[in-house]
Amino acid sequence: MNLDLLNEAQLASLNGIIAQSERIILCCHKSPDGDAIGSLLGWGEFLRARGKQPLLVTPDAYPDFLKWMPGNERIVRYDKHKEEVDAAFEKADLVFCLDFNETKRVLDMQPALDGSKAAKVLVDHHDGPAVDAVITLSFPEMSSTCELIFRLIWQLGGFERLTRNAAVALYTGMMTDTGGFTYNSSRPEIFFIIGQLLTKKFDKDKIYRNVYNHYSESCLRMRGYVISQKLTVISGSHACYYILTKEDMKRFHFIKGDAEGLVNEPLRIKDMRLSISLREDTERENTIWVSLRSVDQYYCHILARKFFGGGGHKNAAGGKLNCTVEEAEQIVLKAILYFASHDGIVEG
Repeated sequence: MNLDLLNEAQLASLNGIIAQSERIILCCHKSPDGDAIGSLLGWGEFLRARGKQPLLVTPDAYPDFLKWMPGNERIVRYDKHKEEVDAAFEKADLVFCLDFNETKRVLDMQPALDGSKAAKVLVDHHDGPAVDAVITLSFPEMSSTCELIFRLIWQLGGFERLTRNAAVALYTGMMTDTGGFTYNSSRPEIFFIIGQLLTKKFDKDKIYRNVYNHYSESCLRMRGYVISQKLTVISGSHACYYILTKEDMKRFHFIKGDAEGLVNEPLRIKDMRLSISLREDTERENTIWVSLRSVDQYYCHILARKFFGGGGHKNAAGGKLNCTVEEAEQIVLKAILYFASHDGIVEG
């Protein structure tokens, strides 16, 4: 099965730039998910096998349910080690931008990334790549950035030396970015890749449990509370939304990752096409994080761009609002009205 991403010239360029670079940084987007962390760890393991010592950087914290992943102790958080990471960006030869399409996605780390004179390589699966990179590997049709990383390793001839830990990281990223292979995962290449990763002899069922069966009691109660008390279904629109306030999060001892995947739950309702989550930022005033999920040809990324200053995939997108909760709710209602008036949003 052909898994190649690069033509011969691109392959030679990537090989050359890796060989010539000694100070390498791997970075991902703010609030990293399983695909972002898996990409960092998987690609980092591959580069170490090639004799490199890359610095793995996240802009901020990642969810507690990913902290079991082998090698995660190597990851440096920018918000905790700003001076160290700023200095590393100044000295870097090469920066890999993993799982984001624009440098604004790294938020507070953006000045350091934009200001770095290092060559940049973008590896991502979101629409609209806008990073000033010497090599841009953007494939929105792919399931995940971890799938892209696997394909790169495969094409570079690195699979035989790929470690079990790297295989675990890449599998975790592919699994989480497809909701346990329930969406954006119908291409046969994906399952060929999974089969190859499993030859590294890890327990995929345990990975599932580590990620999806990791709730605290308070987290599970919060999720039940949101569905039973906070969910608003707009009759006739095939759409719904909920708001998670600071008070809600304080009541249920919220920690990063407790709301992960919750926006998908309302899509279990028969004929539901769109689910929107509003979550207050616990540290910034008048900052609301927005997550959107949709099904089939009803594309939510258009709403993310039009109403929430964001973007993403056709059926999974996000954005941010700088306003009060009350104002954000009115914007959501306008977005749902737009969605309903267009019978969903079907992109030609």
